[in-house]
Amino acid sequence: MITSFGKILRKIRIDNNEILKDMAEKLGVTSSFLSAVENGKKKIPDGWLNTIFTSYNLTIVQKKELEFAYSETNDSLKISFDGLAPENKELAFSFARKLNNFDSKDIEQLKTLLERIEE
Repeated sequence: MITSFGKILRKIRIDNNEILKDMAEKLGVTSSFLSAVENGKKKIPDGWLNTIFTSYNLTIVQKKELEFAYSETNDSLKISFDGLAPENKELAFSFARKLNNFDSKDIEQLKTLLERIEE
């Protein structure tokens, strides 16, 4: 079953008049591996977002859509804490532990805060 990430990836490929082989070469994988990622049979490799961002001239909206689809498709998220202050690490771990306890109001407040910080 094609994933949301796979759908967007396929659209990028088609919009750039590429076949699986072309995109696979840019991503450093085989066509069959790329197809398996699109169809949810293989995990999205680390670093693909950055490679796709630099290989294709994506708009900010396209980048956001791809990032969202990536997070929606992946069951886990790898975060590097290199150079992060101890209090920031503590906050990140606390957030992860309590994530299932947030109600819809908490989530909306967090989204608003994060959007404000992005600006």
